[in-house]
Amino acid sequence: MEFTTALFYAFSLILVLAAARVITARNPVHAALFLVLSFFSAAAIWLLLRAEFLAIVLVLVYVGAVMVLFLFVVMMLDIDIGKLREGFWSYFPLAAVVGLLIALQMAAVLLHGFWDPAAQAPAAAANIGGTKELGMLIYTEYIYAFEIAAVILLLAIVAAVALTLRRRKDSKYFDPAQAVKVKRNDRIRMVSMKAESDRANGNGAAPAAAAEKQ
Repeated sequence: MEFTTALFYAFSLILVLAAARVITARNPVHAALFLVLSFFSAAAIWLLLRAEFLAIVLVLVYVGAVMVLFLFVVMMLDIDIGKLREGFWSYFPLAAVVGLLIALQMAAVLLHGFWDPAAQAPAAAANIGGTKELGMLIYTEYIYAFEIAAVILLLAIVAAVALTLRRRKDSKYFDPAQAVKVKRNDRIRMVSMKAESDRANGNGAAPAAAAEKQ
């Protein structure tokens, strides 16, 4: 057995075990950590297949952003694990049917290569996963789809910010445009008031000007 083949089976075994622990771990933090391990194992398999771009994207996007965010949310929220597990077995039959269907679909695609080991892969398959080839395709043939995806992601970011900055009754809100346009006379107003009589000597005082702050 070659060294790369041994590495493939080793990372595949780790990936399967980590994926199984994701759905069987009782602690959600432990399940998230096992999911990170499964992502790293899948990235290592992509590297063995010489698809370095897919491996880097898997680590940077899913491990570096999605899973870190998920871990922070899980650790900051007070999650009642008992309530999460209520009704688990009621959804198990549907989940089992969907999982079995996905497994059969993957087997129908993958087992063909095992049945015919002499089958040759297309010549174009050698360039799949390369950074240069993917970049050439994205910025030439799929440039419009790439730009549309970028606009959709930008809209999602703007919508997320808008939802977090919505007006609420329990939060103070001010218009920054009105705050910039304010002038000195709008903040302070000079008024003339009559002074109260001096109780100590009974003498009146001259009217004085007082500043009333708005």
